[in-house]
Amino acid sequence: MTKQELGIILNKMYSEAKKGEKVTMIHLFGIKYGNIIRENNYSFKEIAQNANISETYVTELTKGANLAKYVKEK
Repeated sequence: MTKQELGIILNKMYSEAKKGEKVTMIHLFGIKYGNIIRENNYSFKEIAQNANISETYVTELTKGANLAKYVKEK
């Protein structure tokens, strides 16, 4: 999966999130795709840029990726 494809997915998850759940969707994205990002040596900053979301969310993406070791999506 390319950085551009990941950016499209993140943008969709973010933009379609219910009110008050945008950061939750960023965490969920990190949980679902963090391993792909790390395996390909992509930066979370690049993914945020490709998604056209604020780079301030890089920390939230990283948190989600770190949570992937402990949680699974329902």
